Amino acid sequence: MPPESLPDAQTLFDNAPCGLLLTCGNGEIERVNQTFCRWVGREQQALLGQRFQSLLTMGGKIFHQTHWFPLLQMQGSVAEVKLDLLHTDGRQIPMMLNAVRREHGGVFHHELALFVAEERNQYERELLAARQMAEELLQQQLMAQKELTSAQNRLRLAHAEAQIRANFAEQLVGIVSHDLRNPLTAIKMAADLLQRGNFDQRQHRVMGHISHSVDRASRLIGDLLDFTQARVGQGLAVSLQPIDLHAVVARCVEDLRLAFPDRRLVHVREGEGLCNADADRLFQVVSNLVGNAVSYGDPQGEIRVISAFGGKGGSLAVHNSGQVIPAEQLEELFEPLVRGAANDDSRSVGLGLFIVREIMRAHLGDVLAQSSLEHGTTFTARFPRAF
Repeated sequence: MPPESLPDAQTLFDNAPCGLLLTCGNGEIERVNQTFCRWVGREQQALLGQRFQSLLTMGGKIFHQTHWFPLLQMQGSVAEVKLDLLHTDGRQIPMMLNAVRREHGGVFHHELALFVAEERNQYERELLAARQMAEELLQQQLMAQKELTSAQNRLRLAHAEAQIRANFAEQLVGIVSHDLRNPLTAIKMAADLLQRGNFDQRQHRVMGHISHSVDRASRLIGDLLDFTQARVGQGLAVSLQPIDLHAVVARCVEDLRLAFPDRRLVHVREGEGLCNADADRLFQVVSNLVGNAVSYGDPQGEIRVISAFGGKGGSLAVHNSGQVIPAEQLEELFEPLVRGAANDDSRSVGLGLFIVREIMRAHLGDVLAQSSLEHGTTFTARFPRAF
């Protein structure tokens, strides 16, 4: 398209797909585009000189005065602020606001961009309804668990302690593997099939949430099964086979890059790679240690995965920067149900490091943690060269 046929800057400003405003430091509107004027049903000239906060509802004015305006003054920008603006006919228009405080000609101004948020509000209402439904299901599960506990207590009066432990382990494994895993598999398959259908973007996003939640629940179930086997059974079982340690870790790192696309994962190979080990279990070790680094490490920092095998045996190390783990907490990290203060809510109930330790013990090895401000945090899992 010839340059002369393109719209000029003013036309682009006026007809942008969002509301654009330039205000003084006190909120007085100096520039406003036609898109915003149409949304609030006002003429451009009527808005010029008027304060932006006068267009807000009473609650919005209070929120402006106490929260996002002071925040804008302090940090120079705000993002994803929800507010309601008043149309000339009195109705409220839900909007999302992004703002930047910038200096123009020696004077600070506020550059505002607003988007109508009706669809987002609808999605949040649907999300809240889904959460309420989940809470109701949780209550039903708690009631069922209470009944199960009561039944186990009655059995305890009639059987010896050793028999009760065996029955409990058998029931727990049966419940997790049959009553939970099979329905989750069906839900996962159904969600994957539905995602192939002709749905709009919001529906595809909901399907993605379902699939992600099923994957997370499956990982929790796997952790519970391993925990039960390690604590009640004879320890975790491993199947030792000739493997290429570096290749196994490389595949795991590639999968983890897909799972954590916003994090920088680096794989470092040291020494030879051929050894005898359980590839699936080592895959699980790397996944748990990297997941731990994602949750507790510096979100902007690099996560380095080191696979090594030499004369003394093999090792898997995961290093990350971030908050230092206090020395008194290092020894208890590998106990079950121990968690730190994570950067997100993606971690499980606190079985990951315990399972890592049990896997390495099944390989006749162990795992240790080191953490300092200078060198960062490193978890190292080692196993001997020959079993």
